[in-house]
Amino acid sequence: MRIGVPKEIKSGELRVALTPLAVTELRAQGHEVVVQRGAGDGSSMSDGAFVAAGARIVDRAEDVWAAAELIVKVKEPLAPEFGLMRRGQVLFTYLHLAASLECTEALLSSGVTAIAYETVERADGSLPLLAPMSEVAGRLATQVGAHALQSTADGLGRGILLGGVPGVPPARVVVIGAGSAGTHATAVAVGMGARVTVFDRDVERLRALHARFGSRISTVVSTRTELERTLVEADLVIGAVLVHGARAPRLVTSEQVSRMLPGSVLVDIAIDQGGCFEDSRPTTHDRPTYMVHNSIIYAVPNMPSVVPHTSTRALVNVTLPFVAMIAEIGWRAAMRSDPTLAMGLNAWSGQVTHAPVAMAHALPCVSVESALAG
Repeated sequence: MRIGVPKEIKSGELRVALTPLAVTELRAQGHEVVVQRGAGDGSSMSDGAFVAAGARIVDRAEDVWAAAELIVKVKEPLAPEFGLMRRGQVLFTYLHLAASLECTEALLSSGVTAIAYETVERADGSLPLLAPMSEVAGRLATQVGAHALQSTADGLGRGILLGGVPGVPPARVVVIGAGSAGTHATAVAVGMGARVTVFDRDVERLRALHARFGSRISTVVSTRTELERTLVEADLVIGAVLVHGARAPRLVTSEQVSRMLPGSVLVDIAIDQGGCFEDSRPTTHDRPTYMVHNSIIYAVPNMPSVVPHTSTRALVNVTLPFVAMIAEIGWRAAMRSDPTLAMGLNAWSGQVTHAPVAMAHALPCVSVESALAG
């Protein structure tokens, strides 16, 4: 199969969908890999390294999309790419369609077969292709939150050191969501010496965090009343809520933010799925924050791209087996043999195949089984 890797065009996105090592593996299986010039530069992976691995380098994204049967990306297609997709082509990438009607409609119009990393799901409910980026985003969330709390020349931050010093208490950090991202955000916050409170509706997740961190954190079953009571004293709030393949629930209202401490910070990891704060709107790495009432909101959808070398390698570690399987036996046979991959099918032949996406946009939905039957 001919596999294409275009350069990412989302603002600030420096990751690349395959590494030179992955290209070597695919070439050993007899597949051709076409990479756009400069696609790996942001991740410190040169064109020369891709050529040495056996890839063919082309100058334009149009050439990659035209040549490839399977397009492998990191982020969802943007408007300049919509016209490059075609029926019969397979697109494998993060899509987050529940948060974007525009992208959903473009996929349906093109007829492309779209498989979303974030909805590839094991029988136990785990998300193997989302997990490594959730881990990166969770760790980064505490770091960027700690930085935003500093009082800079604009005077916006509260001027608080996350871990405090002897005689001065540490910052209060609230983590909403005890999944992968929330757990890693908690780990970094605890490591920096903050006072951490974690909210989740799943008692088992909270029990696991308590077993790991003990008295260094507080765990609370999430209710509106408990969350409101805690938010008014929080210095840093990290939203790490995920509903598989669906739009994130809005758990922090604008009115609640209005009562938070001046200079407090909110980091919305769920912004890829629409955000879990009422006032959230996507930002970029160039301008990552904005003010709401007297608080600072950080809402960059592609957080892991700020550490692209680490993120690219972590992502390709988990995507490559699926890429290789699709390339070797085709997407239908791959999904029939692996139900985990089948859960990733979001669109096929102009139809939505993932119920949460259809529900988010009030669109009809056909079953994955129908798509596999052709």
